[in-house]
Amino acid sequence: MPAKLHRIKLSEDERRQLEAIRDGKTGKSTKSIPALAMLLTDEGPHGPAMKDAAIVQATGIGLRRLGRLRQRCCEVGPLGALERKPRETPPIEIKITGEVKARITQLVCTKPPAGHSRWTLGLLAGHLVQIEVIESISRQSISTVLKKANSSPGGKRAGVSRPNGTPPS
Repeated sequence: MPAKLHRIKLSEDERRQLEAIRDGKTGKSTKSIPALAMLLTDEGPHGPAMKDAAIVQATGIGLRRLGRLRQRCCEVGPLGALERKPRETPPIEIKITGEVKARITQLVCTKPPAGHSRWTLGLLAGHLVQIEVIESISRQSISTVLKKANSSPGGKRAGVSRPNGTPPS
Protein backbone atom coordinates (compact mmCIF):
# COMPACT_ATOMS: atom_id res chain seq x y z
CA MET A 1 0.00 0.00 0.00
CA PRO A 2 1.20 3.53 -0.73
CA ALA A 3 2.18 5.83 2.10
CA LYS A 4 -0.57 7.98 3.57
CA LEU A 5 -0.52 11.45 2.05
CA HIS A 6 -3.13 12.96 4.37
CA ARG A 7 -3.20 12.29 8.07
CA ILE A 8 -6.16 13.05 10.30
CA LYS A 9 -5.69 14.35 13.84
CA LEU A 10 -9.01 15.23 15.47
CA SER A 11 -9.55 17.51 18.44
CA GLU A 12 -11.76 16.37 21.34
CA ASP A 13 -14.61 18.58 20.13
CA GLU A 14 -14.40 17.19 16.56
CA ARG A 15 -14.35 13.62 17.94
CA ARG A 16 -17.50 14.32 19.99
CA GLN A 17 -19.30 15.72 16.95
CA LEU A 18 -18.29 12.80 14.74
CA GLU A 19 -19.31 10.30 17.43
CA ALA A 20 -22.75 11.96 17.63
CA ILE A 21 -23.11 11.62 13.86
CA ARG A 22 -21.89 8.02 13.96
CA ASP A 23 -24.39 7.14 16.70
CA GLY A 24 -27.24 8.69 14.69
CA LYS A 25 -27.95 11.47 17.17
CA THR A 26 -27.35 14.23 14.62
CA GLY A 27 -27.11 14.38 10.83
CA LYS A 28 -28.18 11.94 8.17
CA SER A 29 -27.59 8.21 8.32
CA THR A 30 -25.53 8.38 5.10
CA LYS A 31 -22.90 10.33 7.03
CA SER A 32 -22.48 7.75 9.79
CA ILE A 33 -20.09 5.43 7.91
CA PRO A 34 -17.72 8.21 6.75
CA ALA A 35 -17.81 9.61 10.29
CA LEU A 36 -16.86 6.18 11.65
CA ALA A 37 -14.05 5.94 9.10
CA MET A 38 -12.65 9.31 10.20
CA LEU A 39 -12.86 8.28 13.86
CA LEU A 40 -10.95 5.07 13.13
CA THR A 41 -8.37 6.99 11.07
CA ASP A 42 -7.71 9.56 13.80
CA GLU A 43 -4.02 9.68 14.67
CA GLY A 44 -4.48 12.16 17.50
CA PRO A 45 -4.01 11.36 21.20
CA HIS A 46 -7.56 9.93 21.54
CA GLY A 47 -7.76 8.05 18.23
CA PRO A 48 -7.05 4.40 17.46
CA ALA A 49 -5.05 5.22 14.27
CA MET A 50 -6.07 1.98 12.58
CA LYS A 51 -4.50 0.81 9.33
CA ASP A 52 -6.39 1.36 6.09
CA ALA A 53 -7.07 -2.34 5.50
CA ALA A 54 -8.70 -2.66 8.94
CA ILE A 55 -10.82 0.48 8.36
CA VAL A 56 -11.99 -0.84 4.97
CA GLN A 57 -12.98 -4.13 6.57
CA ALA A 58 -14.75 -2.45 9.51
CA THR A 59 -16.69 0.14 7.49
CA GLY A 60 -17.11 -1.50 4.10
CA ILE A 61 -15.90 1.53 2.13
CA GLY A 62 -13.20 1.24 -0.53
CA LEU A 63 -9.58 2.30 -0.25
CA ARG A 64 -9.98 5.07 -2.83
CA ARG A 65 -13.01 6.49 -1.04
CA LEU A 66 -11.08 6.40 2.23
CA GLY A 67 -8.20 8.26 0.58
CA ARG A 68 -10.56 10.90 -0.83
CA LEU A 69 -12.22 11.23 2.58
CA ARG A 70 -8.83 11.84 4.22
CA GLN A 71 -7.91 14.42 1.58
CA ARG A 72 -11.22 16.25 1.92
CA CYS A 73 -10.89 16.19 5.71
CA CYS A 74 -7.50 17.88 5.44
CA GLU A 75 -8.87 20.47 2.98
CA VAL A 76 -12.16 21.50 4.61
CA GLY A 77 -12.15 19.87 8.04
CA PRO A 78 -13.84 16.71 9.32
CA LEU A 79 -17.39 18.07 9.38
CA GLY A 80 -17.00 19.69 5.98
CA ALA A 81 -15.76 16.39 4.56
CA LEU A 82 -19.11 14.81 5.40
CA GLU A 83 -21.01 17.39 3.33
CA ARG A 84 -21.42 17.16 -0.43
CA LYS A 85 -19.01 19.25 -2.43
CA PRO A 86 -20.91 22.11 -4.09
CA ARG A 87 -20.87 22.20 -7.88
CA GLU A 88 -18.66 24.97 -9.28
CA THR A 89 -20.42 25.37 -12.64
CA PRO A 90 -23.69 24.11 -14.05
CA PRO A 91 -23.38 20.99 -16.24
CA ILE A 92 -24.24 22.81 -19.46
CA GLU A 93 -24.97 26.39 -20.25
CA ILE A 94 -28.62 27.06 -21.05
CA LYS A 95 -28.80 28.34 -24.62
CA ILE A 96 -32.54 28.41 -25.28
CA THR A 97 -33.97 31.24 -23.23
CA GLY A 98 -37.56 32.44 -23.12
CA GLU A 99 -36.75 35.03 -25.76
CA VAL A 100 -35.48 32.36 -28.17
CA LYS A 101 -38.58 30.22 -27.52
CA ALA A 102 -40.80 33.20 -28.25
CA ARG A 103 -38.95 33.89 -31.51
CA ILE A 104 -39.33 30.23 -32.58
CA THR A 105 -43.06 30.32 -31.88
CA GLN A 106 -43.37 33.66 -33.66
CA LEU A 107 -41.47 32.37 -36.68
CA VAL A 108 -43.61 29.24 -36.96
CA CYS A 109 -46.72 31.43 -37.19
CA THR A 110 -45.37 33.38 -40.19
CA LYS A 111 -45.40 32.34 -43.83
CA PRO A 112 -42.56 30.00 -44.87
CA PRO A 113 -39.78 31.28 -47.14
CA ALA A 114 -40.33 31.37 -50.91
CA GLY A 115 -40.12 27.96 -52.53
CA HIS A 116 -41.34 26.10 -49.43
CA SER A 117 -44.89 25.13 -48.56
CA ARG A 118 -44.29 24.96 -44.79
CA TRP A 119 -41.64 25.44 -42.13
CA THR A 120 -39.49 22.40 -41.44
CA LEU A 121 -37.32 21.99 -38.39
CA GLY A 122 -34.20 22.39 -40.53
CA LEU A 123 -35.53 25.58 -42.11
CA LEU A 124 -36.36 26.99 -38.70
CA ALA A 125 -32.89 26.16 -37.37
CA GLY A 126 -31.15 27.72 -40.36
CA HIS A 127 -33.32 30.83 -40.30
CA LEU A 128 -32.78 31.40 -36.55
CA VAL A 129 -29.02 31.26 -37.04
CA GLN A 130 -29.24 33.47 -40.13
CA ILE A 131 -31.18 36.23 -38.35
CA GLU A 132 -28.79 35.88 -35.38
CA VAL A 133 -31.34 34.95 -32.74
CA ILE A 134 -29.01 32.20 -31.55
CA GLU A 135 -25.48 31.10 -32.47
CA SER A 136 -26.43 27.48 -33.20
CA ILE A 137 -29.44 25.26 -32.55
CA SER A 138 -30.35 21.70 -33.44
CA ARG A 139 -33.56 20.52 -35.06
CA GLN A 140 -34.27 18.43 -31.97
CA SER A 141 -34.13 21.51 -29.74
CA ILE A 142 -36.63 23.29 -31.97
CA SER A 143 -38.85 20.20 -31.93
CA THR A 144 -38.79 20.19 -28.13
CA VAL A 145 -39.68 23.88 -27.94
CA LEU A 146 -42.59 23.42 -30.35
CA LYS A 147 -43.78 20.29 -28.59
CA LYS A 148 -43.91 22.14 -25.27
CA ALA A 149 -45.79 24.97 -26.99
CA ASN A 150 -48.27 22.37 -28.38
CA SER A 151 -47.46 23.40 -31.94
CA SER A 152 -47.21 21.56 -35.24
CA PRO A 153 -44.92 23.27 -37.79
CA GLY A 154 -45.93 20.83 -40.53
CA GLY A 155 -49.70 21.07 -40.10
CA LYS A 156 -52.13 22.98 -42.31
CA ARG A 157 -52.48 25.62 -39.66
CA ALA A 158 -48.94 26.33 -38.55
CA GLY A 159 -50.05 28.37 -35.57
CA VAL A 160 -49.46 27.69 -31.94
CA SER A 161 -53.07 26.92 -31.06
CA ARG A 162 -54.82 23.93 -32.57
CA PRO A 163 -58.50 23.78 -33.49
CA ASN A 164 -60.81 22.50 -30.75
CA GLY A 165 -62.32 19.20 -31.81
CA THR A 166 -63.76 18.37 -35.21
CA PRO A 167 -66.37 20.46 -37.01
CA PRO A 168 -69.97 19.22 -36.75
CA SER A 169 -71.17 17.09 -39.65
